[in-house]
Amino acid sequence: MGSLSIGHWLIVLAIVALVFGTKKLRTAGSDLGSAVKAFKEGMGDTPTPAANANAATIDVQAKDVSAK
Repeated sequence: MGSLSIGHWLIVLAIVALVFGTKKLRTAGSDLGSAVKAFKEGMGDTPTPAANANAATIDVQAKDVSAK
């Protein structure tokens, strides 16, 4: 079986619009856009290791606490 053509995608889009309605799709699209924007802003706020080079470093040692 081959991939779907543009005609198939238009039919699928029409069925989705009929099932969910255009208002719900518009709301879902704006919510998705806001989430992606917030994610990108959140990823940009993380400090890089070079920017954090002057910060105090705490060394810790992990211990194995598995049951014996």
